[in-house]
Amino acid sequence: MSIEAAAAAESQAYDPQSVEAAAQRFWETTRAYEVGEDSAKPKYYCLSMLPYPSGALHMGHVRNYTIGDVISRYKRMTGHNVLQPMGWDAFGLPAENAAIKNRTAPAKWTYANIAHMKAQLKQLGYAIDWSREFATCTPDYYVHEQRMFVRLMKRGLAYRKNAVVNWDPVDQTVLANEQVIDGRGWRTGALVEKREIPQWFLKITAYAQELLDGLDRLPGWPEAVKTMQRNWIGRSEGLEIRFDVVDGDGRPVALPGNSGLTVFTTRPDTLMGVTFVSIAAEHPLAQHAARGDEELAAFIADLKKGGVSEAELETQEKRGRDTGLRAIHPITGEPVPVYVANFVLMGYGTGAVMAVPGHDQRDWEFAKKYNLPVKMVIVPAPVRDALAEIGQHLARHDDPMRSALGEAGAVDVYDTTAAVQVVEEFRQRIEEAGAYTERGWLVNSGEFDGLDFQQAFDALAARFEAEGRGQRRVNYRLRDWGVSRQRYWGCPIPVILCPKCGDVPVPEDQLPVLLPEDVEFSGVASPIKSNPEWRKTTCPQCGGAAERETDTFDTFMESSWYMHRYTSPGAGTMVDARADYWMPIDQYIGGIEHAILHLLYFRFYHKLMRDQGLVGSDEPVRNLLTQGMVIAETFYRENPDGSKDWINPAEVDVVRDDKGRIVGATLKADGRPVVIGGTEKMSKSKNNGVDPQAMVAKYGADTVRLFSMFAAPPEQSLEWNEAGVEGMARFLRRFWREVASHAAQPAPAPLEPAALDAAQKTLRRQLHETIQKVGDDYGRRHSFNTAIAALMELLNHVSKFDDASEQGRAVRHEALSAMVLMLNPVTPHVCHALWQALGHPETLLEDVPFPQPDPAALVRDSVTVAVQVNGKLRGTIELPVDATKEDAERLAMAEPNVAQFLAGLTVRKVIVVPGKIVNIVAG
Repeated sequence: MSIEAAAAAESQAYDPQSVEAAAQRFWETTRAYEVGEDSAKPKYYCLSMLPYPSGALHMGHVRNYTIGDVISRYKRMTGHNVLQPMGWDAFGLPAENAAIKNRTAPAKWTYANIAHMKAQLKQLGYAIDWSREFATCTPDYYVHEQRMFVRLMKRGLAYRKNAVVNWDPVDQTVLANEQVIDGRGWRTGALVEKREIPQWFLKITAYAQELLDGLDRLPGWPEAVKTMQRNWIGRSEGLEIRFDVVDGDGRPVALPGNSGLTVFTTRPDTLMGVTFVSIAAEHPLAQHAARGDEELAAFIADLKKGGVSEAELETQEKRGRDTGLRAIHPITGEPVPVYVANFVLMGYGTGAVMAVPGHDQRDWEFAKKYNLPVKMVIVPAPVRDALAEIGQHLARHDDPMRSALGEAGAVDVYDTTAAVQVVEEFRQRIEEAGAYTERGWLVNSGEFDGLDFQQAFDALAARFEAEGRGQRRVNYRLRDWGVSRQRYWGCPIPVILCPKCGDVPVPEDQLPVLLPEDVEFSGVASPIKSNPEWRKTTCPQCGGAAERETDTFDTFMESSWYMHRYTSPGAGTMVDARADYWMPIDQYIGGIEHAILHLLYFRFYHKLMRDQGLVGSDEPVRNLLTQGMVIAETFYRENPDGSKDWINPAEVDVVRDDKGRIVGATLKADGRPVVIGGTEKMSKSKNNGVDPQAMVAKYGADTVRLFSMFAAPPEQSLEWNEAGVEGMARFLRRFWREVASHAAQPAPAPLEPAALDAAQKTLRRQLHETIQKVGDDYGRRHSFNTAIAALMELLNHVSKFDDASEQGRAVRHEALSAMVLMLNPVTPHVCHALWQALGHPETLLEDVPFPQPDPAALVRDSVTVAVQVNGKLRGTIELPVDATKEDAERLAMAEPNVAQFLAGLTVRKVIVVPGKIVNIVAG
C-alpha cells in the first residue's frame, strides 16, 4: 500500500505489515541509526542489557528493548546524538548443553540463533546502530579480555588459589552462590557438592570501599539496587582476636604457619559470653584434629555434600562435632571447646567464629542442640537498672555475690521485688525464645561491667592491641570474584601452567588464545580439557614443556565490559579515545535480578579499565532503570500421579467477567475445562510464554510495542493480556482513520492563533497541555503508560471536534501532526507513514524536533469547576478565569442537575474555592 493511497481514502484499512515493511526498508537503506561522535550535539548513550542468543525473543526482551527504544527515539528528537547499540552475550552453558543435546558444535548453534534473533529485533523496528554489533564469542572481542587479564595478573589483581566451591556434578562446573537454590544447581536441579579446586580470581575486594562509596554518587540508580549492593559488599568494623589453642591434655597446638586461632567479630562486647568456638571443615585445625579421629574425619567428609552459599548455610540444620581441641579465652584464660560446624566457611573471614549463644541466634540454636552453656553478658536498660538495684541490695547485706545473673536461683533467697522479677523474666526469655542480639550494657564481664557497646569495643581494642593479641579491622562480606569455569564454551584463560615457573601469563603478542569452534562432545567433558594437543605448549619464560590453562572465563567477564566495546568499533585495543566521548552510559535498562552480580561486576571492571588508562570516568552508568517482569496467566490439568501438565495460554479459551478477570477456561482442542493457575512470570516451566513473533504477525510490531509500554509503568510487572493488545490495535486503527480522513481533505490554511474561537482555543490548549505532559513523561519521568493515556485522551478530543472551518481544520492539523510526532517513539512505523500522509516528504522522524508547548496556548480563558450540594458532586460549570464569587454562585445554582437537587431546600451557605469548587450547603 502506498503512502498516497493511505492518505487519499478515509476508508483505507491500516495494514501494519506493509506499513512496517516500508518503514524498515527506509531505515535500512538510509542507515538511519548509525551514529558517530558529534561535538555539536549533546551525546546520549542509551543501552539495554545484551541478550543471550537462545534462539528466540521472549516478551521480557520485547519490554526491555522497547523501553530503551522509546527513550532513544525521544532523545534524538530533542536534539541529542543518540547511541543505541546491540550485541550478543554468546558464551555459556546453555549453548554447550544444546550442542550436546542436538549433536552440533556450540558455535554453529550460537551463530544460527544470533541470525534468527537479529531478524526478530529488526522486525520490531528498534532504532539500533547495527554497525557496532558483535558477539562475545568471537576472537576479535575476547582477545581484549585476555589482554586485560594478563595485565591484571602482572598487577597482582588476578591470581589462582585453591578454593572451596559449589560444584554441580551434572553440569561439571563451579556455580556462583546465587546459582545454588535450596542446595541444588539452578539449571540442573542436582544436589550441589563442596569441592576444593584451583580457581582463578579477580581481586574485587581491593575495590570494596570504592565500590561502596561510589553508590552515594549514583542518584540516578534505584535505591533498591544500591541497598542490595551495599548489603552484598557488607562493610563491617570489628576486632580480630587471637585465641591460643591446646589439645585435650592442655598442650599447646601450633601448626606450621599458625600462631593460634584468629576470629573476627563485630561484637567484641559479647566476648565474655563465648562458650565455644566454631571452625570450618577446611580449617587447618579441623584437618589436624581429624587425623586421629575417624568419626570427625567422616563428619568433615560428609560436610562436603552441599553448597557454600550463605543462604543455604542459614537455612540448613545446624550440625557440628567437637574436635577435642580447646581455645583459651583471651581474657579469662578458661578453655572452651572447638567445634567443626557446618555453618562456617573457610572462604568467609578467618574460617573461625567465636560462639556467643546468649547473643547470637545461630550459636543459641547450636548450643541448645549440643547442650553447651549459654551466658548472658549483654542486657537492655531495664534489666541493667534492675541489676543495679539488686546489686545495691546485696551490698547492704554484705553478700559476696557480684551478679544477679550468676547461678540460677541466686536471687531467690531475697524478697521477690520488681527488680528481681525483671531479671528473672529476661533470663527466662533468653532460655525459651532465643538469643538477645541487640546492643546494650555489659554484665558478667568483670572489669568491663556497665560499659556500653562502644565503650567495650574501645577498651577491648586497646587491651588486645597492647598485648599483640588483636587489632581493629574493617572486613567486607564481599569475596574476590571467582572467574574460572570448567566447561568448554567460554573465553580461554590466557595462562600457561609450567611445572618449573608456575602460572605464566601468555605474552600479549601471542594473544588471542583461540577457542577451537569445530569440536565434538562426549558427555559434558570439556573438549579442550580432553585434547592433549590443544593443551600442549611451551613456557614463554623457561622454554620448557608446559600446558595451557583449560578453564574458561565465567561469562560475567564478557558482560562486564561489553558496553565499552560498543563505543570503539574496529579499535585495535579494548577501546580508543571514542570511549570517553560516549561513556558513561546515560541510561541503562535491565532486570533488577542483575542488581548484584552483573551490576557490581561491571562497576568493578570499569574501575579496572580506568586504572589502566582506558577510560576517564569513575562509574559506567549515570541512570539505571530496572524494568518489571512480564507475567501471564497459567493453566493446567492434573495428572493421576498429582503432577501438572501446564498448558500454554494460546491453547485456551477463557471467559472473563465485566472487570476482565478470568472466571473460566477450556482447552481449545477438546472444549473441556482446565484449571486456572494464576499469574506468574512467563517461563518455560509454567508454559505460559507468549511468542512475540506470533503477536507481531497477528497485530503488527507497533501494537505489541504500544501494549508493552501502556499496560504498566516500566518498574512494575506487566501482565500479558491479549484483550489489552487488541485494544491497542483498535486505538492505532482509529488514529490511522482520523489522520487519513484529515489528510484526504485539501491542505488547511496557516494557523492563526489570534483568530481562534473558544472551541478552537480549547482544543489547542488541550493539545499543548498534552505536549507538555508527554514530553515530561518521556524525558524525566519515564512514565510511558501515562503519556500514552494522555495521547488517547487527546485523540478523543480531536475526534469530537467538529469544525470544518479553515481555522478549525488548521487546529486539527496541528493536533494530528503533533500526535504523530509524540507517538513516534512508541509506534515508529505507523508514524513514519502518517507523517507523509500529512503532507511531509519521507524523512526520519527522529530528526524532526519533538513538539514544544506554546505558552500562549496554555493560557486558560475559563476553568471547569465542580459543584457540590451538601458535599456531594452534582455537576460542573465552566467559569471565566476572572469570575467573581457572585458569578460562581449564580451559575452553580443555575446548573440544571444542581438545581434539581436544590428543589425544595433552603440554601444556607455557599462556599467558593476559586477555580476549583463550589459547595452549596442547603437543608
